Amino acid sequence: MPFIPHNEDDIRQMLEAIGVESIDALFDEIPLELQVDAMDGVPPAISEMEIQRLMRARADRDGAPLCFIGAGAYEHHIPAAVWEITTRGEFYSAYTPYQAEASQGTLQLIYEFQTMISSLTGLEISNASLYDGASALAEAALMAVRANRKSSSSRILVAGAVNPVYLRVAKAIAGNQGLNFETLALDPATGLLDHKSLDAYADEDITAIVIQQPNFLGNLEVVDGLVDWAHARHAFAIAVVNPVSLALLRPPGEWGEGGADIVCGEGQPLGVPLSSGGPYFGFMTTKKTYVRQMPGRIVGRTVDLEGRSGFALTLQAREQHIRRTKATSNICTNQGLMVTAATIHMSLLGADGLERVAAACVANTQRVASRLARIDGVSVAFDGPRFHEAVLRLDRPVGPVLDALAERGVLGGYDLTADFPQLGNALLVCATETKTEQDIEAYAGALKEVMREAQVA
Repeated sequence: MPFIPHNEDDIRQMLEAIGVESIDALFDEIPLELQVDAMDGVPPAISEMEIQRLMRARADRDGAPLCFIGAGAYEHHIPAAVWEITTRGEFYSAYTPYQAEASQGTLQLIYEFQTMISSLTGLEISNASLYDGASALAEAALMAVRANRKSSSSRILVAGAVNPVYLRVAKAIAGNQGLNFETLALDPATGLLDHKSLDAYADEDITAIVIQQPNFLGNLEVVDGLVDWAHARHAFAIAVVNPVSLALLRPPGEWGEGGADIVCGEGQPLGVPLSSGGPYFGFMTTKKTYVRQMPGRIVGRTVDLEGRSGFALTLQAREQHIRRTKATSNICTNQGLMVTAATIHMSLLGADGLERVAAACVANTQRVASRLARIDGVSVAFDGPRFHEAVLRLDRPVGPVLDALAERGVLGGYDLTADFPQLGNALLVCATETKTEQDIEAYAGALKEVMREAQVA
C-alpha cells in the first residue's frame, strides 16, 4: 500500500489544530534520560532507488538454500493469487471497528475461516484466531481449567512429544496463573508417548491431557486410547494439530468415543510464508457445550429485521475491555491478515487440493528418509507411520553436520539433541510438497560428502 508522507504545511496545521508547538512536545511525558538524540546504528538517509539496491544485496546474502527444516514452521507452495488478493486495500487495511457489524466483509471472511477450521477439526465452534500455535495451547489449557467443572486440580498432562516450544510458552503464560504442566514420558524406541507413564495418574485429579498429532517428531500417536483414557477420568482431551495433516488424518472431533474437547494449532501452513518467525496465527475449536469459555472473538451468521443475511460478533465482544481480570482471556486482537490469507488459500485449494498437498508431503518425507538412510552413519529412528517429518539418527553430533550442510546450501533439519537428549544424535527432517527428486538427491549428495569428509578428518 502506498505511503503518503505529510509535508511541512500538513504538520504545521495538525499541530495548530491540537494546540501544540512542536512534534517533540507530544513526547514530553518521556523522561529525558530515556530519550535518544541520535541512532548511531542507522545510516544516513538514502534515496528510494538506493534502498532498493541495498535491500536486494542483503537479500542475496541469504541465498536460496534448500530447506528441510520443519519443527512447527513449514515451507509450502502458496499460489500467487493468495497474497495478490490478501494485499488488496480492502483486506490489507481492513480492521473490525468497535461497531463490528459495520464491517460485513471482514466478518464474513472470519465466518468462512471459522467454518473451514471447524470442518477440518471436526468440532462445532471455532474462534476468529489467536496469536500463534504456542499461545493457542496456553489458551486451551486455561480454557480447560475454566470449563472442566469435574476437576479442581489445574493439572495438565502433556505428552512427551508435544512441541517443546509450545510447552515453554504455555508454562510462561499459564504457569503463573496456577496451572501445573506435567510432562509424560516419551518412549525412545517408538517416538510416541510411553503409555505406562499414565499409570501413575490413574486415580489422580487431572484437568486435561495434551496430545499432539502428528507429534513434534512427525509420528502418529495412538489418539483414540488417549482420549478415552482422559474422558474415563473426567479429564479434557486437548489436541494440537497441523491443519494440512487433517486433509488425510481423522479429525480430532472423531478421536475415541467422544472426540477431543479442545483443538488448537498453528495456521502458518495455510498460505503464510516462512518469514523469520512470523507473524503467524493460532486457531482453536471446541464443542458447542464449552463455547462460552472459548477465548477471543466468534463471528456468527444471522438475519436482520428484514430477513437479510448478515454477520455479527457472537457471545463475546472484546469483553476484556470491560471485564478486565474476569475476562476469559486478554487477547486484544487476532492475526486478521494471516487469517485472510489462510481463508483464501483454503478456498483456492479446496478439500481435494489440500488432500493432494498432504499426500505429497507424506510421500516426499518417505523418499527423503529412505534416501538419506542409505548414507553411512545415517539411519531412520522410528518405523511407525508419520506425516511430513522423520527422525534420523547420526553416528556423530548433529550440530557440526548441519553447519557443514548450510555451507553447501542445504538447511538440513532441526537438531533434536537439546530438546530430546534421550534420542541421542537425532535430526528431524521435513519434506513438504515443495521438494522434488532433484532436491532430495541434492540433499543426499551434500550429506554424503559431509559424512565422508568427517571420517577422513
